[in-house]
Amino acid sequence: MSVPAHTSSTPSSSTPAHRSWAQTLRVYAEPASLRMLALGFSAGLPLLLVLGTLSFWLRKAGVDRATIGYMSWVGLAYAFKWMWAPLVDRLPLPLLNRLLGRRRSWLLFAQCLVVGGLLGMALTDPQQDLARMAWCALAVAFGSATQDIALDAYRIESANAERQAALAATYQTGYRIAMIWAGAGVLWLVALALHGGDAAYERSAWRLAYCVMAASMLVGMLTVLLSPEPKSQAQAPARNLLEWLEEALIAPFADFVRRYGGQAMVILALIGIYRISDVVMGIMANPFYVDMGYTEAEVATVSKVFGVIMTLLGAFIGGVISMRVGVMRVLMLGAVLSASSNLLFAWLSTRGHDVLGLTLVVSADNLAGGIASAAFIAYLSSLTNVQYSATQYALFSSMMMLAPKWLAGFSGAFVDVHGYASFFIGTAALGLPVLLLVTLASRIQPRTT
Repeated sequence: MSVPAHTSSTPSSSTPAHRSWAQTLRVYAEPASLRMLALGFSAGLPLLLVLGTLSFWLRKAGVDRATIGYMSWVGLAYAFKWMWAPLVDRLPLPLLNRLLGRRRSWLLFAQCLVVGGLLGMALTDPQQDLARMAWCALAVAFGSATQDIALDAYRIESANAERQAALAATYQTGYRIAMIWAGAGVLWLVALALHGGDAAYERSAWRLAYCVMAASMLVGMLTVLLSPEPKSQAQAPARNLLEWLEEALIAPFADFVRRYGGQAMVILALIGIYRISDVVMGIMANPFYVDMGYTEAEVATVSKVFGVIMTLLGAFIGGVISMRVGVMRVLMLGAVLSASSNLLFAWLSTRGHDVLGLTLVVSADNLAGGIASAAFIAYLSSLTNVQYSATQYALFSSMMMLAPKWLAGFSGAFVDVHGYASFFIGTAALGLPVLLLVTLASRIQPRTT
Protein backbone atom coordinates (compact mmCIF):
# COMPACT_ATOMS: atom_id res chain seq x y z
CA MET A 1 0.00 0.00 0.00
CA SER A 2 1.49 3.33 -1.03
CA VAL A 3 1.22 6.38 1.15
CA PRO A 4 1.48 9.95 -0.13
CA ALA A 5 4.66 11.76 0.75
CA HIS A 6 4.48 14.28 3.55
CA THR A 7 3.84 17.60 1.89
CA SER A 8 4.85 20.02 4.63
CA SER A 9 8.42 21.03 5.24
CA THR A 10 10.22 20.08 8.41
CA PRO A 11 11.71 22.46 10.90
CA SER A 12 15.19 21.16 10.32
CA SER A 13 15.15 21.76 6.61
CA SER A 14 12.76 24.64 6.12
CA THR A 15 13.82 28.25 5.77
CA PRO A 16 11.48 30.72 7.47
CA ALA A 17 9.58 32.81 4.94
CA HIS A 18 10.73 36.43 4.62
CA ARG A 19 7.89 38.65 5.77
CA SER A 20 7.46 41.92 7.59
CA TRP A 21 6.62 42.06 11.28
CA ALA A 22 3.15 43.35 10.37
CA GLN A 23 2.54 40.35 8.13
CA THR A 24 3.80 38.03 10.84
CA LEU A 25 1.54 39.48 13.52
CA ARG A 26 -1.53 39.70 11.24
CA VAL A 27 -1.77 35.91 11.24
CA TYR A 28 -2.96 36.05 14.85
CA ALA A 29 -6.13 37.93 13.85
CA GLU A 30 -7.24 35.41 11.23
CA PRO A 31 -10.44 33.42 11.93
CA ALA A 32 -8.58 30.12 12.26
CA SER A 33 -6.33 31.63 14.94
CA LEU A 34 -9.27 33.11 16.85
CA ARG A 35 -11.11 29.77 16.80
CA MET A 36 -8.01 28.09 18.21
CA LEU A 37 -8.02 30.66 21.03
CA ALA A 38 -11.48 29.52 22.17
CA LEU A 39 -10.86 25.83 21.54
CA GLY A 40 -7.54 26.10 23.35
CA PHE A 41 -9.51 27.33 26.36
CA SER A 42 -11.69 24.22 26.20
CA ALA A 43 -8.60 22.01 25.95
CA GLY A 44 -6.75 23.69 28.80
CA LEU A 45 -9.56 23.71 31.34
CA PRO A 46 -9.63 20.00 32.36
CA LEU A 47 -5.88 19.43 32.79
CA LEU A 48 -5.31 21.30 36.04
CA LEU A 49 -8.63 20.12 37.43
CA VAL A 50 -7.41 16.51 37.46
CA LEU A 51 -3.75 17.29 38.23
CA GLY A 52 -2.48 20.56 39.75
CA THR A 53 -5.66 22.02 41.23
CA LEU A 54 -6.81 18.59 42.33
CA SER A 55 -3.51 18.03 44.14
CA PHE A 56 -4.05 21.32 46.02
CA TRP A 57 -7.57 20.21 46.95
CA LEU A 58 -6.36 16.80 48.13
CA ARG A 59 -3.54 18.28 50.20
CA LYS A 60 -5.95 20.72 51.87
CA ALA A 61 -8.22 17.76 52.58
CA GLY A 62 -5.37 16.04 54.41
CA VAL A 63 -4.40 13.47 51.79
CA ASP A 64 -0.72 12.48 52.09
CA ARG A 65 1.84 13.46 49.43
CA ALA A 66 2.57 9.91 48.30
CA THR A 67 -1.12 9.28 47.57
CA ILE A 68 -1.35 12.59 45.73
CA GLY A 69 1.58 11.51 43.58
CA TYR A 70 -0.06 8.20 42.72
CA MET A 71 -3.36 9.97 41.99
CA SER A 72 -1.53 11.90 39.28
CA TRP A 73 -1.46 8.68 37.27
CA VAL A 74 -4.97 9.49 36.07
CA GLY A 75 -3.03 11.79 33.73
CA LEU A 76 -1.67 8.71 31.97
CA ALA A 77 -4.89 8.79 29.97
CA TYR A 78 -3.15 11.48 27.94
CA ALA A 79 -0.19 9.17 27.40
CA PHE A 80 -2.29 6.32 26.03
CA LYS A 81 -4.65 8.31 23.84
CA TRP A 82 -2.89 6.95 20.75
CA MET A 83 -4.75 3.69 21.43
CA TRP A 84 -8.12 5.19 20.53
CA ALA A 85 -6.85 8.00 18.31
CA PRO A 86 -7.42 5.90 15.13
CA LEU A 87 -11.11 5.67 16.05
CA VAL A 88 -11.34 9.43 16.47
CA ASP A 89 -9.42 9.88 13.23
CA ARG A 90 -11.54 7.54 11.09
CA LEU A 91 -14.75 6.45 12.85
CA PRO A 92 -17.80 8.70 12.34
CA LEU A 93 -20.09 9.10 15.35
CA PRO A 94 -23.71 8.15 14.65
CA LEU A 95 -26.05 11.11 14.11
CA LEU A 96 -23.51 13.72 15.28
CA ASN A 97 -21.30 13.08 12.26
CA ARG A 98 -24.13 14.03 9.88
CA LEU A 99 -24.89 17.17 11.84
CA LEU A 100 -21.38 18.42 12.61
CA GLY A 101 -18.81 16.42 10.65
CA ARG A 102 -16.17 14.02 11.94
CA ARG A 103 -13.87 16.45 13.78
CA ARG A 104 -16.54 18.59 15.42
CA SER A 105 -18.73 15.63 16.45
CA TRP A 106 -15.84 14.04 18.33
CA LEU A 107 -14.99 17.38 19.92
CA LEU A 108 -18.53 17.84 21.22
CA PHE A 109 -18.75 14.24 22.47
CA ALA A 110 -15.47 14.58 24.38
CA GLN A 111 -16.52 17.91 25.90
CA CYS A 112 -19.74 16.36 27.22
CA LEU A 113 -17.70 13.60 28.86
CA VAL A 114 -15.48 16.19 30.54
CA VAL A 115 -18.52 18.03 31.91
CA GLY A 116 -19.97 14.81 33.34
CA GLY A 117 -16.69 13.89 35.03
CA LEU A 118 -16.24 17.35 36.55
CA LEU A 119 -19.73 17.25 38.02
CA GLY A 120 -18.94 13.82 39.48
CA MET A 121 -15.79 15.22 41.11
CA ALA A 122 -17.74 18.18 42.47
CA LEU A 123 -20.20 15.87 44.21
CA THR A 124 -17.49 13.66 45.76
CA ASP A 125 -15.76 14.15 49.12
CA PRO A 126 -12.10 12.99 48.86
CA GLN A 127 -11.98 12.49 52.63
CA GLN A 128 -14.79 9.94 52.41
CA ASP A 129 -14.48 8.34 48.96
CA LEU A 130 -11.09 8.87 47.34
CA ALA A 131 -11.65 5.96 44.96
CA ARG A 132 -14.76 7.58 43.48
CA MET A 133 -12.84 10.83 43.09
CA ALA A 134 -10.14 8.96 41.18
CA TRP A 135 -12.69 7.37 38.81
CA CYS A 136 -14.37 10.70 38.11
CA ALA A 137 -10.99 12.32 37.51
CA LEU A 138 -10.14 9.49 35.12
CA ALA A 139 -13.36 10.15 33.19
CA VAL A 140 -12.38 13.83 32.88
CA ALA A 141 -8.88 12.87 31.74
CA PHE A 142 -10.24 10.40 29.18
CA GLY A 143 -12.67 12.97 27.79
CA SER A 144 -9.97 15.64 27.77
CA ALA A 145 -7.51 13.36 25.97
CA THR A 146 -10.17 12.51 23.38
CA GLN A 147 -10.86 16.21 22.91
CA ASP A 148 -7.13 16.76 22.38
CA ILE A 149 -7.03 14.11 19.65
CA ALA A 150 -9.86 15.69 17.68
CA LEU A 151 -8.66 19.23 18.36
CA ASP A 152 -5.09 18.57 17.25
CA ALA A 153 -6.41 17.16 13.98
CA TYR A 154 -8.78 20.11 13.62
CA ARG A 155 -5.91 22.55 14.14
CA ILE A 156 -3.55 20.82 11.73
CA GLU A 157 -6.25 20.62 9.05
CA SER A 158 -7.31 24.25 9.51
CA ALA A 159 -4.18 25.88 8.07
CA ASN A 160 -1.03 25.17 6.08
CA ALA A 161 2.33 24.37 7.66
CA GLU A 162 3.45 28.00 7.45
CA ARG A 163 0.73 29.07 9.89
CA GLN A 164 1.03 26.19 12.36
CA ALA A 165 3.32 28.16 14.69
CA ALA A 166 0.73 30.95 14.90
CA LEU A 167 -2.10 28.48 15.52
CA ALA A 168 0.05 26.80 18.16
CA ALA A 169 0.61 30.15 19.85
CA THR A 170 -3.08 31.14 19.89
CA TYR A 171 -4.00 27.63 21.00
CA GLN A 172 -1.50 27.99 23.85
CA THR A 173 -2.94 31.40 24.71
CA GLY A 174 -6.45 29.99 25.05
CA TYR A 175 -5.03 26.99 26.88
CA ARG A 176 -3.23 29.18 29.40
CA ILE A 177 -6.20 31.46 29.93
CA ALA A 178 -8.16 28.33 30.82
CA MET A 179 -5.39 27.34 33.20
CA ILE A 180 -5.75 30.69 34.95
CA TRP A 181 -9.44 29.96 35.38
CA ALA A 182 -8.95 26.30 36.34
CA GLY A 183 -6.16 27.23 38.74
CA ALA A 184 -6.69 30.73 40.11
CA GLY A 185 -10.42 30.69 39.42
CA VAL A 186 -10.97 27.61 41.55
CA LEU A 187 -8.81 28.92 44.38
CA TRP A 188 -10.51 32.31 44.31
CA LEU A 189 -13.95 30.69 44.43
CA VAL A 190 -12.83 28.53 47.33
CA ALA A 191 -11.31 31.54 49.12
CA LEU A 192 -14.53 33.53 48.69
CA ALA A 193 -16.56 30.65 50.06
CA LEU A 194 -14.17 30.53 53.02
CA HIS A 195 -14.63 34.29 53.62
CA GLY A 196 -11.29 35.56 52.31
CA GLY A 197 -9.06 32.52 52.13
CA ASP A 198 -9.11 31.04 55.62
CA ALA A 199 -6.86 27.98 55.88
CA ALA A 200 -9.70 25.69 56.96
CA TYR A 201 -10.96 22.99 54.60
CA GLU A 202 -14.58 23.06 53.52
CA ARG A 203 -15.86 20.55 50.94
CA SER A 204 -18.82 22.69 49.87
CA ALA A 205 -16.44 25.41 48.65
CA TRP A 206 -14.67 22.97 46.37
CA ARG A 207 -17.99 21.54 45.18
CA LEU A 208 -19.12 25.01 44.08
CA ALA A 209 -15.81 25.70 42.33
CA TYR A 210 -15.86 22.46 40.33
CA CYS A 211 -19.49 22.98 39.29
CA VAL A 212 -18.48 26.39 37.91
CA MET A 213 -15.62 24.73 36.02
CA ALA A 214 -18.03 22.25 34.45
CA ALA A 215 -20.21 25.14 33.27
CA SER A 216 -17.13 26.85 31.81
CA MET A 217 -16.80 24.07 29.24
CA LEU A 218 -19.68 25.78 27.41
CA VAL A 219 -17.06 28.08 25.82
CA GLY A 220 -15.63 25.18 23.86
CA MET A 221 -18.96 23.55 23.15
CA LEU A 222 -20.43 26.74 21.63
CA THR A 223 -17.27 27.28 19.59
CA VAL A 224 -17.57 23.79 18.14
CA LEU A 225 -21.20 24.39 17.17
CA LEU A 226 -20.37 27.72 15.50
CA SER A 227 -17.14 26.67 13.73
CA PRO A 228 -16.82 25.21 10.23
CA GLU A 229 -15.74 21.63 9.71
CA PRO A 230 -12.22 21.64 8.20
CA LYS A 231 -11.61 20.15 4.80
CA SER A 232 -10.01 16.75 5.23
CA GLN A 233 -8.33 14.59 2.63
CA ALA A 234 -10.78 12.29 0.86
CA GLN A 235 -10.45 8.65 1.89
CA ALA A 236 -11.68 5.68 -0.07
CA PRO A 237 -14.15 3.57 1.94
CA ALA A 238 -12.72 0.34 3.34
CA ARG A 239 -13.98 -2.85 1.73
CA ASN A 240 -13.95 -4.84 4.98
CA LEU A 241 -13.06 -4.59 8.68
CA LEU A 242 -9.50 -5.85 8.14
CA GLU A 243 -8.80 -3.17 5.55
CA TRP A 244 -10.30 -0.51 7.82
CA LEU A 245 -8.09 -1.61 10.72
CA GLU A 246 -5.05 -1.53 8.47
CA GLU A 247 -5.84 2.00 7.31
CA ALA A 248 -6.77 3.25 10.78
CA LEU A 249 -4.17 1.53 12.98
CA ILE A 250 -1.18 0.47 10.92
CA ALA A 251 -0.91 2.98 8.09
CA PRO A 252 -0.35 6.11 10.28
CA PHE A 253 2.57 4.52 12.13
CA ALA A 254 3.99 2.92 8.97
CA ASP A 255 3.88 6.30 7.26
CA PHE A 256 5.93 7.95 10.00
CA VAL A 257 8.57 5.18 9.97
CA ARG A 258 8.69 5.26 6.17
CA ARG A 259 9.39 8.99 6.14
CA TYR A 260 12.07 8.98 8.86
CA GLY A 261 13.46 5.46 8.82
CA GLY A 262 15.91 4.62 11.60
CA GLN A 263 16.04 8.28 12.61
CA ALA A 264 12.44 7.98 13.81
CA MET A 265 13.77 6.61 17.12
CA VAL A 266 15.69 9.84 17.79
CA ILE A 267 12.56 11.89 17.13
CA LEU A 268 10.43 9.67 19.35
CA ALA A 269 13.02 9.79 22.13
CA LEU A 270 13.06 13.60 21.98
CA ILE A 271 9.27 13.73 22.07
CA GLY A 272 9.22 11.29 24.98
CA ILE A 273 11.37 13.36 27.32
CA TYR A 274 11.28 16.96 26.06
CA ARG A 275 8.92 18.19 28.82
CA ILE A 276 10.04 15.74 31.53
CA SER A 277 11.49 18.42 33.84
CA ASP A 278 8.28 20.44 33.89
CA VAL A 279 5.85 17.53 34.13
CA VAL A 280 7.61 15.71 36.98
CA MET A 281 8.11 18.94 38.94
CA GLY A 282 4.55 20.14 38.34
CA ILE A 283 2.83 17.38 40.32
CA MET A 284 4.42 18.51 43.59
CA ALA A 285 4.16 22.26 42.94
CA ASN A 286 0.77 22.72 44.63
CA PRO A 287 1.54 20.49 47.64
CA PHE A 288 4.76 22.53 47.93
CA TYR A 289 2.75 25.77 48.06
CA VAL A 290 0.47 24.32 50.76
CA ASP A 291 3.39 23.02 52.83
CA MET A 292 5.20 26.37 52.55
CA GLY A 293 2.16 28.10 54.05
CA TYR A 294 0.90 30.00 51.00
CA THR A 295 -2.83 30.70 51.09
CA GLU A 296 -5.32 30.03 48.31
CA ALA A 297 -5.44 33.73 47.47
CA GLU A 298 -1.63 34.02 47.26
CA VAL A 299 -1.27 30.95 45.06
CA ALA A 300 -4.17 32.09 42.89
CA THR A 301 -2.67 35.53 42.33
CA VAL A 302 1.00 34.64 41.92
CA SER A 303 1.07 31.16 40.42
CA LYS A 304 -2.26 30.82 38.68
CA VAL A 305 -2.64 34.35 37.28
CA PHE A 306 0.66 36.21 37.12
CA GLY A 307 2.54 33.01 36.33
CA VAL A 308 0.16 32.02 33.56
CA ILE A 309 0.34 35.52 32.08
CA MET A 310 4.08 34.99 31.85
CA THR A 311 3.39 31.69 30.10
CA LEU A 312 1.19 33.50 27.60
CA LEU A 313 4.01 35.95 26.97
CA GLY A 314 6.39 33.05 26.54
CA ALA A 315 4.03 31.29 24.12
CA PHE A 316 3.67 34.45 22.06
CA ILE A 317 7.43 34.98 22.00
CA GLY A 318 7.99 31.33 21.11
CA GLY A 319 5.47 31.43 18.26
CA VAL A 320 6.83 34.66 16.77
CA ILE A 321 10.52 33.81 16.91
CA SER A 322 9.82 30.28 15.64
CA MET A 323 8.41 31.82 12.47
CA ARG A 324 11.37 34.20 12.25
CA VAL A 325 14.36 31.94 13.05
CA GLY A 326 12.99 28.40 12.81
CA VAL A 327 11.47 25.95 15.28
CA MET A 328 14.54 23.91 16.19
CA ARG A 329 16.50 26.86 17.55
CA VAL A 330 13.61 27.84 19.79
CA LEU A 331 13.18 24.20 20.79
CA MET A 332 16.74 24.19 22.12
CA LEU A 333 16.22 27.50 23.92
CA GLY A 334 13.07 26.17 25.56
CA ALA A 335 14.84 23.01 26.72
CA VAL A 336 17.64 24.99 28.40
CA LEU A 337 15.29 27.46 30.07
CA SER A 338 12.81 24.83 31.30
CA ALA A 339 15.44 22.72 33.04
CA SER A 340 17.25 25.73 34.51
CA SER A 341 14.11 27.29 35.98
CA ASN A 342 13.51 24.25 38.21
CA LEU A 343 16.68 25.14 40.11
CA LEU A 344 14.95 28.34 41.20
CA PHE A 345 12.31 26.26 43.01
CA ALA A 346 15.12 24.54 44.95
CA TRP A 347 16.23 28.02 46.07
CA LEU A 348 12.65 28.98 46.93
CA SER A 349 12.28 25.90 49.15
CA THR A 350 14.91 27.41 51.46
CA ARG A 351 13.01 30.70 51.81
CA GLY A 352 9.90 29.58 53.64
CA HIS A 353 6.84 31.79 53.10
CA ASP A 354 8.25 34.34 50.63
CA VAL A 355 5.64 35.85 48.29
CA LEU A 356 8.17 38.00 46.41
CA GLY A 357 10.45 35.02 45.89
CA LEU A 358 7.47 32.96 44.71
CA THR A 359 6.57 35.69 42.20
CA LEU A 360 10.07 35.82 40.73
CA VAL A 361 10.46 32.06 40.50
CA VAL A 362 7.02 31.44 39.01
CA SER A 363 7.58 34.23 36.47
CA ALA A 364 10.83 32.74 35.21
CA ASP A 365 9.48 29.19 35.16
CA ASN A 366 6.31 30.05 33.27
CA LEU A 367 8.05 32.27 30.74
CA ALA A 368 10.41 29.39 29.95
CA GLY A 369 7.54 26.92 29.75
CA GLY A 370 5.58 29.10 27.34
CA ILE A 371 8.51 29.44 24.95
CA ALA A 372 9.17 25.71 25.05
CA SER A 373 5.51 24.75 24.58
CA ALA A 374 4.90 26.94 21.53
CA ALA A 375 8.01 25.62 19.77
CA PHE A 376 7.28 22.03 20.74
CA ILE A 377 3.69 22.08 19.46
CA ALA A 378 4.86 23.57 16.17
CA TYR A 379 7.55 20.88 15.95
CA LEU A 380 5.07 18.06 16.57
CA SER A 381 2.68 19.52 13.99
CA SER A 382 5.43 19.60 11.38
CA LEU A 383 6.04 15.88 11.82
CA THR A 384 2.52 14.81 10.87
CA ASN A 385 1.11 13.75 7.54
CA VAL A 386 -2.27 15.48 7.07
CA GLN A 387 -3.75 12.16 5.90
CA TYR A 388 -3.25 10.75 9.41
CA SER A 389 -3.15 13.97 11.42
CA ALA A 390 -5.23 12.85 14.44
CA THR A 391 -3.51 9.49 14.92
CA GLN A 392 0.05 10.67 14.35
CA TYR A 393 -0.27 13.79 16.51
CA ALA A 394 -1.90 11.69 19.24
CA LEU A 395 1.07 9.33 19.09
CA PHE A 396 3.51 12.20 19.49
CA SER A 397 1.66 14.02 22.25
CA SER A 398 1.01 10.71 24.06
CA MET A 399 4.70 9.86 24.07
CA MET A 400 5.36 13.33 25.45
CA MET A 401 3.36 12.42 28.56
CA LEU A 402 4.05 8.69 29.10
CA ALA A 403 7.47 8.61 30.80
CA PRO A 404 7.07 11.96 32.60
CA LYS A 405 3.63 11.11 34.01
CA TRP A 406 4.73 7.65 35.14
CA LEU A 407 7.82 9.06 36.84
CA ALA A 408 5.81 11.91 38.38
CA GLY A 409 3.65 9.37 40.22
CA PHE A 410 6.60 8.70 42.55
CA SER A 411 7.29 12.38 43.20
CA GLY A 412 5.40 12.50 46.50
CA ALA A 413 7.25 9.51 47.88
CA PHE A 414 10.57 11.08 46.79
CA VAL A 415 9.79 14.35 48.55
CA ASP A 416 8.82 12.49 51.73
CA VAL A 417 12.29 10.91 51.83
CA HIS A 418 14.61 13.56 50.35
CA GLY A 419 12.78 16.88 50.70
CA TYR A 420 11.71 19.52 48.22
CA ALA A 421 15.16 21.01 47.44
CA SER A 422 16.62 17.68 46.30
CA PHE A 423 13.47 16.96 44.33
CA PHE A 424 13.63 20.21 42.35
CA ILE A 425 17.36 19.79 41.63
CA GLY A 426 16.68 16.26 40.41
CA THR A 427 13.94 17.42 38.05
CA ALA A 428 16.35 19.96 36.54
CA ALA A 429 18.91 17.22 35.92
CA LEU A 430 16.27 15.19 34.07
CA GLY A 431 16.34 17.82 31.31
CA LEU A 432 20.02 17.39 30.42
CA PRO A 433 19.57 14.51 27.89
CA VAL A 434 17.02 16.66 26.05
CA LEU A 435 19.75 19.02 24.86
CA LEU A 436 21.58 16.20 23.07
CA LEU A 437 18.40 14.90 21.46
CA VAL A 438 17.42 18.34 20.15
CA THR A 439 20.88 18.63 18.57
CA LEU A 440 20.53 15.24 16.87
CA ALA A 441 16.93 15.85 15.76
CA SER A 442 17.85 19.17 14.14
CA ARG A 443 19.94 17.24 11.60
CA ILE A 444 17.17 14.85 10.57
CA GLN A 445 15.55 15.19 7.16
CA PRO A 446 12.52 13.12 6.09
CA ARG A 447 12.50 10.89 3.06
CA THR A 448 10.50 12.41 0.23
CA THR A 449 9.95 9.29 -1.84
